[in-house]
Amino acid sequence: MNARAMPQPAAATTRPAFGTVLASTMAVASWRDGKWSAHELRKYGPIELSPAIHGLHYGSTCFEGFKAYRWADGSINIFRMDRHVARMRQSARGLCLPQPDAAQLTAMITQVVDRVRDEVPEAPGALYLRPMLFGTGASIGGATSPATEAMLIVLASPVWDYFTKGPKPLRIYVEEQISRTATLMGMIKTGGNYAAALAPTVQARQQHQADQVVFCPGGQVQETGAANFLLIRDGRILTRALDPTILHGVTRDSLLTIAPDMGLEVEERIVTTDEMFEWVKDGEAALCGTAAVLSGVGTLVRSGGREYKVGSGEVGPNTRRLRAALVAMQQGEVPTPAGWTTRV
Repeated sequence: MNARAMPQPAAATTRPAFGTVLASTMAVASWRDGKWSAHELRKYGPIELSPAIHGLHYGSTCFEGFKAYRWADGSINIFRMDRHVARMRQSARGLCLPQPDAAQLTAMITQVVDRVRDEVPEAPGALYLRPMLFGTGASIGGATSPATEAMLIVLASPVWDYFTKGPKPLRIYVEEQISRTATLMGMIKTGGNYAAALAPTVQARQQHQADQVVFCPGGQVQETGAANFLLIRDGRILTRALDPTILHGVTRDSLLTIAPDMGLEVEERIVTTDEMFEWVKDGEAALCGTAAVLSGVGTLVRSGGREYKVGSGEVGPNTRRLRAALVAMQQGEVPTPAGWTTRV
């Protein structure tokens, strides 16, 4: 489908939900007998798999999510692809899956983007990229063994501005008992982590009208089910230091990298819930990730329904300023640090 013929909906009510429109081409490679096959570009569509594959039974699956942008000069540019390729290889190692060859995965991504370049929406839309890796090998007896075969697929999805009516302040439930994920799995981008966070998030949505849950086991702030968590105020950003329990977010890294040039000192360490609740009396809080870049928090909700307004209750000025600065880089309006963009 040609994107210039694709709908570029102006009204929020006509925009497809994030990730529901798939681009016309995908890339596929397989690993067996200890080596990767040459990849091929295929028309997007179903794949045939045995119901006994390792990924379905034992969770040997990981993925990445990042974006390519159409700049004002018409060129298509992928944002921080190298970091996402490196993180996917890290996830594969953590799941005992065969690591994708970095050069081959890069080629798969860029070739898909090149093939579907006419399907990339104009700004503020983008082409969301989703490499995925999973164990195949038809055996249900492999609970204590790595997958013997694997498949690597690169999908693409035209997406539009996440904030259809402007950024809205989020309601976040503070979960003070359970962790988001198993200790060593937090830094791996695997579907099981998202599944583990889903039930607490649905419960918080039903009971407290929360948009997300920030997990704070033992009184230490981790992150939400789908995003890293930042505390922001004039001159400072405070966030949990990276360790194996935390996803090493590329958007997080991008924001913390550009923050000092914007007059914001970055501090990474353990953050307690007591400190967080004190901070938000006159400071800001935000979630960061690929989809929305940086989303401001307006309200924290604690057990029993106790509500704590974050600053003014609206998206804070530093949050807006940081988001605007990173979006300007992604869309090619201002220069980026060396190596952050790849032109296709």
